[in-house]
Amino acid sequence: MKILAIDDQKLVLIPLEVRLKELGYDVITETDGVKGIELFNSFKPDLVIVDINMPTISGLEIVRHIREVKKSEIPIMILSGNTDDEMITQGFELGANDYMKKPLSLQEVCARTKRLIGAPDIDNKEKKFNNVLIQQRCVGVVIPCYDEEKRLLSKEFTDFIIKNSGYHLCFVNDGSKDNTLQVLNDLRKGREDFITVYDCEKNGGKAEAVRQGMLHMAKQDDLDYIGFLDADLSTDLADFDDLVSTIENSNYKIVSGSRISRMGADITKESARKVISLTINYIIRKILSMDFKDTQCGAKIFHKDVIDVSFGEKFVTQWIFDVEIFRRITLHYGLDKAKEMLCEQPLKRWIHADGSKLSMKDSVKIVGQLGQIAWFYRKGKKKTIKN
Repeated sequence: MKILAIDDQKLVLIPLEVRLKELGYDVITETDGVKGIELFNSFKPDLVIVDINMPTISGLEIVRHIREVKKSEIPIMILSGNTDDEMITQGFELGANDYMKKPLSLQEVCARTKRLIGAPDIDNKEKKFNNVLIQQRCVGVVIPCYDEEKRLLSKEFTDFIIKNSGYHLCFVNDGSKDNTLQVLNDLRKGREDFITVYDCEKNGGKAEAVRQGMLHMAKQDDLDYIGFLDADLSTDLADFDDLVSTIENSNYKIVSGSRISRMGADITKESARKVISLTINYIIRKILSMDFKDTQCGAKIFHKDVIDVSFGEKFVTQWIFDVEIFRRITLHYGLDKAKEMLCEQPLKRWIHADGSKLSMKDSVKIVGQLGQIAWFYRKGKKKTIKN
C-alpha cells in the first residue's frame, strides 16, 4: 500500500512518514507541490495526503489535477492548518475524501488512513507508539552553549523533540574549552533532521552565539518562528512551547518570557539578584520607554520576518543584548507599533541553575553596559557595526 504525502514543511512530513512506515505502508514525501504531481504520475500511490497552503502550488490544485486531469478516484486526505470554511468546502467539492485540521494527533491520521485504504498485513498490535501531534507551524530553537559538557540535559531535549513535532533545535557551541562540541555531536547523531550543531571556533559570548544561531536558522525555509533558550533549561521546554502557542495565535512578532513571581508559578531567584534586578529593570524601562517587567529572561520567540531587524547587526553589549533587540525594534517600527508587536508572557517555572556563568560582580557591570546602549542608540540614531 503506497502513500504520497505532500507538504512544504519537512518537519511536518518526517514524523508522518516514520509512523506510516512503521505501520507497514510504502511512503514517499515531497515538499514541492509541482514535484509532488510528478511523483503522483510515476509512484502511482494508493493514497495522497496533501497540505493546502504551499508556495509553489496550492494543495487544492493538486486535488484538482488528480480528479480532473488524471481522472483518478484514489483517496485524498487533506491535512492543513487552514480552517476557513469556504476552503474546506472547496476541498470536498474538488473530490477530497477527508479533511483534517492541524494540529492533530498522529494516531488519528493513521486511523483515518486505515479507514480509507485499509491496513498492511503486518502485526503491530504489541508495539506502542507515542501520541505525537502534527503541528501547523514549524519552530527553530537556538540554544547557546559554552562549557556545557556536564550541565547539558540531553535527555530532556531529545524527549521533547520526540513528543513534539515541528521543532528543530540548533545548539551553538560558543568556542567551548571542554568537551561540549563532542557532547552536542553525539546528541545530534541519528537526529539530523531535528538537531543542528553550529560551531563557533572562538568564544564570542552569548550575544554573538545567539545572533549567529538565529541568522543561521533564518535560512531554513520551512520555519515559521525562531527563538532562543538557555541550555540549562532554567526555563523549561513546556513553558517555551506556551510562548510559541501565544505567537502562533496572535499578531505579536516577539513573545518574551517573564520571570514574574506570582501565585501558581515556580519562580526562584537568589535574594541578592532580586535587588539588583529591580535596579537594572528600572534603568531598562527608562531606555526603552516601555513598562517591561523582565527583558533578560533567556526564552524568547520571534516571527521570522523580524529576525533581520533584531539580529542583522552585531550587538554592542555582551550580556544584555535583549535590551538592544527591543531598542532596535522601537527604532525600526516606532514606539507605538513596537508596543503592539511585543508581548511579555509570565512563565510557569523558572529556576536559577547552579553554575551560571553570570556572577554578582558581572551583574553590577550590566549597569555600565546599559549606559553603552543608551549612548549608542541615542536620539533614535544607531550607528552601523560591521559583521
